[in-house]
Amino acid sequence: MSKRLIPVLILAVGIAGFMILKMTRPEPAEVTTTERSWRVQVQKIEPGTHTPVLPLYGEVLAPEQLTVTATLAGRIGARPVTEGQRVSEGELLVALDDADIQPALAQAEAQVKDLEAQIRSEQVRYRNDQSALASEQAILANARRQLERTESLVNRNLSSREALETATDVAARAELTVNTRQRAIDEHPARLQSLEAKLAQAQASLLSTRRDAGRARMTAPFEGIVTDIQVAEGDQVSRNEPLLSLYPVDGLELRARVPEMFRAELLDALARGNTLAATSEGAQHRFRLSRFAGTSDPSGTEAILELEGEARGLRPGGLLPVTLERAPRSDTLSIPFSALYGADSVYLLSSDGRMKRVRIERIGEGRGSNGERRLLVTGEALISGAQLITTHLPNAVTGLKVDVADSGAMAQ
Repeated sequence: MSKRLIPVLILAVGIAGFMILKMTRPEPAEVTTTERSWRVQVQKIEPGTHTPVLPLYGEVLAPEQLTVTATLAGRIGARPVTEGQRVSEGELLVALDDADIQPALAQAEAQVKDLEAQIRSEQVRYRNDQSALASEQAILANARRQLERTESLVNRNLSSREALETATDVAARAELTVNTRQRAIDEHPARLQSLEAKLAQAQASLLSTRRDAGRARMTAPFEGIVTDIQVAEGDQVSRNEPLLSLYPVDGLELRARVPEMFRAELLDALARGNTLAATSEGAQHRFRLSRFAGTSDPSGTEAILELEGEARGLRPGGLLPVTLERAPRSDTLSIPFSALYGADSVYLLSSDGRMKRVRIERIGEGRGSNGERRLLVTGEALISGAQLITTHLPNAVTGLKVDVADSGAMAQ
């Protein structure tokens, strides 16, 4: 065989082997494309009446808190109470020293007695002036007659000029005395009125001092808690200086700021006579929405909630989170927050197993049967029997295929 045919033979054998392998290869399996589905949980829609709630954060206040002040200046004689102590009605809170009270009372009484004596003296003076006026008028008449006789004698050259001048001076002095006495009598009503006014002022001061002296022993006007003690026994205090405070064990309030968007709704509910209750965590304390503050600001208006039941550890100034129940709403649905997309959308499960986006209206928060936070919504598409998708999918879109993981889930 020629050496030139060997390469040709090798090439032919390779081509023949390739053809045999190609003809005997197995047929590949046919590939079919399947659509992916996402496993979700659903909730059967059953609209009903639910009570939306509003979380609030407020401050505990004691509107009837009483500040006890010193009615008179003096030293603290007794202060048997301590900070935070609970006292009964009529129990002694603080008392001023009697040694500082009696001098002020005695001074006020002495001023009244002095003015009463001055009035009696003025009346005696008035009677004396009236009696003296009659005598002085008689003396004036005699002096005038004597002056007339002296003038007649002088005109007949039977008396001297000196005698006439003397008679004139006597008559003038007598007239001056009468005028002075008459002026004193005329001024009597004014002097008496002035003294009576001063007496009335002194009597009022005496009553005030007696009242303040009676209040120098300050007792509890109601059952309450002592707070804000600022003095100790033996301290020197001035008039109207704060000593301590007392607030009643009943009547505490909670003031919490309500967003402006809820104020009109809550006011309408109060006007209809609805009772709007608020409870603290664990229902330890219960409050009732009573009214709103008279002023507001852009952040909202303060709601005033009255405590119902015992305080059980509440103190003024404390901060307390509560949940306020709003007026019940019909045709609403309670859903988990995971079912919400954006601010106003949820997805329903269509009959062919796909997601369908619908718009809803948010009513507010609610509470589930086990106390968890839920969302109350309403909408035309939320009809009874429909299925709401409660699993939150990042790639959610209308038409996305899903599988139901728990078809027995019901509305809460």
